[in-house]
Amino acid sequence: MTQFVLVAGAWLGAWAWDEVVPELRAAGHGAHALTLSGLAERRDEPAGQRTHVQDIVDEVVLHDLRDVVLVGHSYAGIPVGQAAERIGDRLARVVFVDSNIPADGESFASTWWQGPGVLEPLIAANGGSWAPLTAADCAGQELTDEQIARFLAGATPHPGATLTEPAALTGPLGALPATYVKCLLDGPEPADDVAKLLTGEHWRLVELDTGHWPMFSRPRELAGILLGAATES
Repeated sequence: MTQFVLVAGAWLGAWAWDEVVPELRAAGHGAHALTLSGLAERRDEPAGQRTHVQDIVDEVVLHDLRDVVLVGHSYAGIPVGQAAERIGDRLARVVFVDSNIPADGESFASTWWQGPGVLEPLIAANGGSWAPLTAADCAGQELTDEQIARFLAGATPHPGATLTEPAALTGPLGALPATYVKCLLDGPEPADDVAKLLTGEHWRLVELDTGHWPMFSRPRELAGILLGAATES
């Protein structure tokens, strides 16, 4: 039985996977949706980049999970990629869902598409956290009005230190068995760093014709992709 550990991106908690978890469990697998420190019901807990990596490792180790597929969406690809190295032979595969990926010595902010010179002042102006998106920011991503309202109601400010602290990798990311899910409404091609890794023997690309939050817009299709990735492990 595969054990899926699901980590959503910025501003989101375990609740974001509510429509995916039942699909995975119905297929006979374990599904563990994780809220990272400083977010959702854990919003009052202090958090940095290393905290989030440890959150994921602790979920695996404390529950003695084996045959683990780590799933990181958006921002969460950065701590998930680091945690994947740290859980050793418990890892079966990593699935990056339209996500950032870690680079040793680099932070989310330093590799953000608009650059740290834009993101870091936004964090500072918001008291050290990244303010959630607006309804306008969610447009064009195949989300219904109801889904956007749910997103906005559940989103919490994202702790800034998790975005500015650098990642630390002990080995090449390309050595990990990985599936990258590219959500096409958020851009037709993977970023250059992902594209390079996809040329290696251990990484595989799956395209999903939806927006950046497929756990809301296409939960059943996303669950099917995750189940398929588990069979490759």
